[in-house]
Amino acid sequence: MRPVSGTPVSRSNPRLAGDTQFDIGIFTFGELNRTAKGAFTDQGARLEQILEWARVADQAGLDVFGVGEHHRPDFAVSSPQMVLAAAARETERIRLTSTVTVLSSADPVRLHEEFATLDLLSGGRAEITAGRGAYVESFPLFGQDLGRYDEYFDDRLDLLLATRESREVTWSGSTRAPLRDAGIYPRPQQEKLPVWIAVGGTPASAARAGTLGLPMYLAILGAPTRFRALAALHRESAAAAGHAAPQLGVTSHFHAAETTQAARDAFFPHYAAYFAENMPRGGQLDRDTLDTWGNPGGALFAGSPAEIVDKILWEHEMLGHTRFLAQVGLGGISQRDTLRSIELLATEVLPEVRRALA
Repeated sequence: MRPVSGTPVSRSNPRLAGDTQFDIGIFTFGELNRTAKGAFTDQGARLEQILEWARVADQAGLDVFGVGEHHRPDFAVSSPQMVLAAAARETERIRLTSTVTVLSSADPVRLHEEFATLDLLSGGRAEITAGRGAYVESFPLFGQDLGRYDEYFDDRLDLLLATRESREVTWSGSTRAPLRDAGIYPRPQQEKLPVWIAVGGTPASAARAGTLGLPMYLAILGAPTRFRALAALHRESAAAAGHAAPQLGVTSHFHAAETTQAARDAFFPHYAAYFAENMPRGGQLDRDTLDTWGNPGGALFAGSPAEIVDKILWEHEMLGHTRFLAQVGLGGISQRDTLRSIELLATEVLPEVRRALA
């Protein structure tokens, strides 16, 4: 339920960033869908749906809620921290993260200030997931040279980490003006804002995250087995740099229903529409392909709770991850079916996974 206006929400005992239990959560990029006339669905209505997902996920017992960043007409979210601040006031315990923040085109000082504010509003539940961005629309939008793609990320990650280490920062780099004894305020409620790195599949990115001792997400959209080497490289790089093994997260497309047949029957037309809108070079998605991807060994999580439990445990045995984030609401699937999918993830998948790993 939405809290009554004027009534503070209890934020006692939020999940801590360093907890070692297996976390399960949901995330979205806030995709818009096409109407019958070809126009995109209403942005404000989509944001209200997303906030309801956060409330239900929190009430049902999930651990993490995330929103991503895009600057395109087919997405409702360009500022994760704004949406997460709204979610903070309507939830009590769930951790709130960007998935992802396009760090290359952000100012790390301002970003830290905004997420520190989110942390204070949420009672210490904020996290940042930093990534390069699979789409590059933010570069020309903010006047940046796409040819310096890697340089921007490396430089600004260094500054972001400096801002969380000290309230007064002296720093110089190549992509923005230097700082000398600059005060970075407000400070978060947590001792340090958790910073995760999102990795699409490059060994250099996994090695960097490990060397810095940072937790990492792997966005698994292809064969999960090919990510085994990246997970190992992340841990090996951390060990070589003298760090304890950082956390590893996995993100995947998701829809659950009481049975596998029901889940895939409901999901298929919407996922096919999502695929056509966002991955047009991949061709048209047919039902046989969806079933193949959803079966054991595939990357898609579309099925019954028992089937999803088995796939999470299979990936855990292979990758050793400690967090699973499900991308929900894809392709305009109904709010009713999305909310039921979130509830099943919380009430039937999460406890079985934890029981198996205990």
